Amino acid sequence: MKRIVHTIAIIGIVLPALVSCRAISSLLSDDEAVAEVGTAKLYRSELNALIPKGMNPDDSVLLAKRYINTWALDQVFLTIAEQQLSKSEKDVSKELEDYRKSLLKYRYEQLYVNERLDTSVSEDRIEAYFEANPNKFELQRPVVKARYLRIASDSPALPKLRKKMSSDDVQDLVDADSLAYSSALKFTTWGDRWIDVAVLAGEFGTDHVSLTSSIKSGWVEMQDSTGVMNLAYISEIIRAGRTAPMEYCVPQIKDMIISARKQALITGLEQDLLKDAREKGQFVIF
Repeated sequence: MKRIVHTIAIIGIVLPALVSCRAISSLLSDDEAVAEVGTAKLYRSELNALIPKGMNPDDSVLLAKRYINTWALDQVFLTIAEQQLSKSEKDVSKELEDYRKSLLKYRYEQLYVNERLDTSVSEDRIEAYFEANPNKFELQRPVVKARYLRIASDSPALPKLRKKMSSDDVQDLVDADSLAYSSALKFTTWGDRWIDVAVLAGEFGTDHVSLTSSIKSGWVEMQDSTGVMNLAYISEIIRAGRTAPMEYCVPQIKDMIISARKQALITGLEQDLLKDAREKGQFVIF
């Protein structure tokens, strides 16, 4: 117990001693040890290897300071562990060997898969997968197509924007986009693609439930205390619990198909390796 208290006391002495920015800056320019805990030393070359090239001096010093403190704390904990753990508790050879085997297996699998994996997915394959697995694409939150504006509530362009943003006429929408870009504080359009309603809610600084409940005739409007208006026109919405539109699911479907191909390659590799080992007499079950 005294050893632990003594070592913890070292932390209280060592770490504060390392936090001087002036001292760190000086150490970074010297080709020698920059910190020491017991017999362990941290050298300038090790520290400089962790500092990204081009980082400004102040940020470099702060990053170096954090790393030195982390390194020192690790050394102190290692000292405590060496002193307090039994010989059997300190024997990590089995864990290291298991980790080595697992890491080598993983690296070879990645090499094998990367050399053989077909990552191209056709539109027909995406459509077929979507139609065969509709239950996988049930919406947890609504998805919408929308146009969002942040604009001064007294802007003379606002009445015209309200009218054109909600129009079904293509030219009106083009005019609305042009006017919004020139007069709004912020304008974002998702008129031609589906987005999670939470993305739109984030623009309003609210949650998706509050935003969804605020929709009136396709509009959501919220004015802040500075007289700035946040508004969005939602041209289409699909509610939670319904199947998502296929175009919204394309990235997810591609990931699913490629993931299945990857797993099939790994399964095939495992079977081939076992078969080969049996044929060569390297794998025998008694």
